[in-house]
Amino acid sequence: MIQVKKKEKETAESLIRRFSRRVQQSGVLRQVRKIRFHQPVQSRGKRRDEALYKVKIRKEINRLKKLGKFDEDALRDIKKKM
Repeated sequence: MIQVKKKEKETAESLIRRFSRRVQQSGVLRQVRKIRFHQPVQSRGKRRDEALYKVKIRKEINRLKKLGKFDEDALRDIKKKM
């Protein structure tokens, strides 16, 4: 944890500036930004199942589009079935 104590006759602006500089030098922000959107690696089986699910849904959507029956309600029904 980064701590900065106010010195004698130090203004609030200079204290904030000094704190910001210490935070940047420590690399805390860089590390947090790096892991912010990190997603753990999924297992091979789970990725395969998701891919097969998407293939099934796309097939059904294409079939309904050819029949002219595809709309938002149909999409919801397809997802409920699978």
